[in-house]
Amino acid sequence: MSKKKYNLATMAETSSVKSVSNGSSGSPGVSESKEDIALQAFKARIADIIKADHDDFYLRKWLKARCYDVDKAETMYRTSMSFREKMNVGRILQDYDPPPVLKKYLTGGFIGHALDGSQIRVELFGRLDIKGIMCSVRKSDLEKTKILQCEMTVDDLKERSLLTGTRVDGLTVIFDMEGVSTKMLWRPGMQMYLHLVKLLEDNYPEMMRRLLVINAPKIFPLLYKLARPLISDDMKDKIHISGGDYKELLFKYIDPSNIPACFGGTLTDPDGNPRCVTNICQGGDVPESYYLQNTQLLEHMKTVTIPKGDKLHLEYSVEKQGSILRWEFQTDDYDIGFGVSYKENGHLTPIVPVTRVNSHVVTEDGSITCDKLGVYCLCFDNSFSWTKGKRVNFMAEVIAPDDTLIKSEINALIEIGDWQSLSEKFETTHL
Repeated sequence: MSKKKYNLATMAETSSVKSVSNGSSGSPGVSESKEDIALQAFKARIADIIKADHDDFYLRKWLKARCYDVDKAETMYRTSMSFREKMNVGRILQDYDPPPVLKKYLTGGFIGHALDGSQIRVELFGRLDIKGIMCSVRKSDLEKTKILQCEMTVDDLKERSLLTGTRVDGLTVIFDMEGVSTKMLWRPGMQMYLHLVKLLEDNYPEMMRRLLVINAPKIFPLLYKLARPLISDDMKDKIHISGGDYKELLFKYIDPSNIPACFGGTLTDPDGNPRCVTNICQGGDVPESYYLQNTQLLEHMKTVTIPKGDKLHLEYSVEKQGSILRWEFQTDDYDIGFGVSYKENGHLTPIVPVTRVNSHVVTEDGSITCDKLGVYCLCFDNSFSWTKGKRVNFMAEVIAPDDTLIKSEINALIEIGDWQSLSEKFETTHL
């Protein structure tokens, strides 16, 4: 192999020129001039904190992430540099060791490179126990682990660029949703997951090259509806969903030799395991032995005290068939009875029979699909206790099915077909 060394800055300039000259704009000269003017203005604005290795190729990412708005790009850059200093990002690869629970249960891993040289990461979203993880670690540990992953990608791309003599950049993610259930509708978990995605976008602009969604479940529109307000337009444009055999989508961007055999490629572990468990954490339910006393999980809940020998009924109106009624609750010190009923003409028909649960040990949560319109009642039953009132922290909500706008947006992300055909073929989630 050649011992020739390559300069990343030189590669950056070459890549920048190529990207401009090969652009599809009708007026490339004008576009280039505007971008160059913005770049020079941006460099002048951040001259007091710019790093020596932040070349033009790198700085253009910040501008592109803010549509070449110099003011916004400067704010983004300064905020990120401050964040990096606070988190001591420069030492995170050497100094930070994630908690054992994250090593064992935080799904995903790196497996190679796509056809364009970008690093490949597999995310097993359906095997992620986000609630168990959030109960077991601090928010800062999740942030540091995400930064650690990003820094590993940065180092990998630098090595890849020097090895090939061509500037390579970006991350290609295979986002496997097999096994996703209504548990993923837990709003704090969804918000935390998207917070980590935003952390990537805000501090590693343009790192995400593409997100390839496979095995989309029946409830995908509901998940997308919850997530959409937190997904930037730039990120939305990088999402690709297969409307048929997902191997066609994967092979479009990745050689089969870099795709796990379980997804239709040829990559396996040395022992032949098609799931490549050596490099991809498979996740699973987090044992309660890892749980900490995590007060952050109670911030989104309401609190009520149910007197001794009493019951509390909470009513929720369902106006769209197929809506999901979901709940979660935690009690202080003692158990409580809980059930769900459908109310019709003043009569309650049990759907989830009232059962005593140890919600003082671990947070209880669940959901039902509402096939009927009308009123559904959650019952907290303390009638069995004649000596103690019960303090209950709870959250409940009705999530309506996807609307026309959301469905239309999802259809635009599907490369072949539409959501209707996709949902008929890939009903991997049973509600």
